[in-house]
Amino acid sequence: MKNNDYHEQQNIKNSVILREIMYSLPSFTFEFFRGIEQTTSSKTRIAYAYDLRLFFEFILEYHKDFKDKDITHIELKELSYITPDDIEMYLEYLSYYKKEDKKGHIIEHKNTERGKSRKLASLRSFFTYFYKKQKITNNPALLVDLPKIHNKNITRLEIDEVARLLDEVESGDKLTQSQKKYHKLTKDRDLALMTLLLGTGIRVSECVGLNISDIDFNVNGIRIVRKGGNEVIIYFGDEVESALMAYLDNRKHIIPVSGHEDALFLSLQHKRLSVRSVQNLVKKYSKLVTNLKNISPHKLRSTYGTNLYRETGDIYLVADVLGHKDVNTTKKHYAQIEDARRRQAAKVIKLRKD
Repeated sequence: MKNNDYHEQQNIKNSVILREIMYSLPSFTFEFFRGIEQTTSSKTRIAYAYDLRLFFEFILEYHKDFKDKDITHIELKELSYITPDDIEMYLEYLSYYKKEDKKGHIIEHKNTERGKSRKLASLRSFFTYFYKKQKITNNPALLVDLPKIHNKNITRLEIDEVARLLDEVESGDKLTQSQKKYHKLTKDRDLALMTLLLGTGIRVSECVGLNISDIDFNVNGIRIVRKGGNEVIIYFGDEVESALMAYLDNRKHIIPVSGHEDALFLSLQHKRLSVRSVQNLVKKYSKLVTNLKNISPHKLRSTYGTNLYRETGDIYLVADVLGHKDVNTTKKHYAQIEDARRRQAAKVIKLRKD
């Protein structure tokens, strides 16, 4: 199988999902999604589609000029009825609202400033696209300020917690009796997977998309497909090498389901492991180490980034290895460490001898 077969399948799946959502939107939105196809990922376009549908549902319910209209019959020229005040009301609505799901259940929804900011960013992209095309004469979304986002502390594992986590994955001593039965079958896989995430900082989607043919032990490197679709080589150390080789030795005795022959990490059903399965796996083991931190695969990525920055002090290296397109993204996430380093610098200089 080719390296990007998994990612191609995901893109096809996402394209089908996007198409279904688009049919529940005004017809002119098709042009928007065609226009941004070359500059966005399929997952980003799906997020935009959900955000736009929520916005138009709000407009239909609360805007006097859209009363009794069907969402699919809204015309492009009618966007001129929408004002910055309408969008500000929409952001306030996002704080708390109720919506019926497919099964008829009423679900409560809440959005923090981050959620509101992302949904406003979707609207800005949408209005800006048609404004640049000169198909609308105003851009109300651009006149609404993004919500102020307060920086959160980075949740990550400390060095001793990383060691204890890997010990628990290897031993399984604290697992329940039922979990221990499966642990005998998955120990090598789980240890290789957790060690790889902690030792390279790759994303969970990059991890589950790995094939056996993507590993080169001659250089201790793995070939991964980044979010934008670019292939890069990420290198790993001796601990990752040992864990992967032990797992692959065991993997030889597993007969995968057809179509999953080259997948690196297999489920108990002998299929490629899913993102959700890895998320559950990380949560299961991390709970054995810490009850105070909600650890996800992304938090393991943060743990790697933190450790790499502490060891090297090179923010550009961290950005490159983590695949951040903008180093400012990396700086934002690891500003706390920079602050700690500055505090350390203040204690080094002595103006007077004791």
